[in-house]
Amino acid sequence: MRWWTPYAFLAPYLVLFAVFMVLPIGFGLWTSLHEWDINLPAKPFVGLAHYAELFDPASVDGGRFWTAMRATGIFTVASVPLLIVLPLLVALLMNGRFKGRTVYRAVYFAPYVLGVAVVGLLWRFLLDGNIGLVNRYLGLEVQWTTDVPPAWIALVGVTVWWTLGLNAVIFLAGLQDIPRELHEAAMVDGAGPWRRLLAVTLPGLRPVMVFVVNATILASANMFGQAYLITSGAPADQTKTAIYLIAETGLRQFDMGTASAMSFILAAFLMVASGLVFGAFRHRRAR
Repeated sequence: MRWWTPYAFLAPYLVLFAVFMVLPIGFGLWTSLHEWDINLPAKPFVGLAHYAELFDPASVDGGRFWTAMRATGIFTVASVPLLIVLPLLVALLMNGRFKGRTVYRAVYFAPYVLGVAVVGLLWRFLLDGNIGLVNRYLGLEVQWTTDVPPAWIALVGVTVWWTLGLNAVIFLAGLQDIPRELHEAAMVDGAGPWRRLLAVTLPGLRPVMVFVVNATILASANMFGQAYLITSGAPADQTKTAIYLIAETGLRQFDMGTASAMSFILAAFLMVASGLVFGAFRHRRAR
C-alpha cells in the first residue's frame, strides 16, 4: 500500500472523465465565444456576442431560442407530474403479492427497451391524421402531429407510455427497501392504507423520489427524438424544443458558436432546476 495507490485506482475513471466530460465542456465553452462555422477556416473571437444575441428577443436567434425554451418548458411541466405519479401508482400495485406479477412488471417495462427511433416512427404512423389507426379506431379527425394542443398531448402521451416503466422499476426498488416492520407497526397503531402511504411509504421513498424527480426533469428538458420524428417541430416550430433547435443550428446550419451558447444557457436553467429540487426536499426533511 503506497501513497499513490488510491490515485492509481482512480486514474482510469479520471482519464475517462477528463476526456469525455471536462474537455468537451471546455471546448464547447471556447466554441461559444467564437464565430464557429465548420465550413470556414477562420474562427474569429466574438466574446459574449452569441449570448447577448440570444438574450435579445428582437434578434432572429433570440426569438427562435426562447420559443424553443417555451416549448421545452411546456413539455417538461406537462410530462414530469405524469411520470412521477403514474409510475408510483404502478409500483405500488406491482409491489403487492399476486400471481403473474413478474409478467406485469415486464409488460410495463417492455416499451422502455425500444429505441427512440422505433418509438417515434411507430407512433408517427399511428397518430397520422389521415391514415393513423388512432383516429380510425376512435372515430376522430384530430391532427395529432400538426396541430396544438393535440401535438403536445401526443408527445407527452408517447413519452409517458415509453418511459413510465423505468421510473416504476426505480420506485419498486425503493418500496422493497422500506422495512416491512414499519408498515406492521403502523397497522398495529391503527393506521389505514392511506395513512400508511403518507406516514411510512412516501417518507421512505424520499431519497428515491429526489433522484426520480431530478432525473425526469432533466430527461424531459432534453427531449429531442419524439419531437423530431413525430411532429418535426410542427406547427410553426411550436413543438420544437431547445435540444431540437440546438441540433438544427449546429448540425444543419453549421453555426456551432450559437448552438454552443444555447447549450450552456439551457444547462444553466437545468442546474437551477436541479438545485430547486434538492433544496425543496432538503427543506422538507429539515422540517
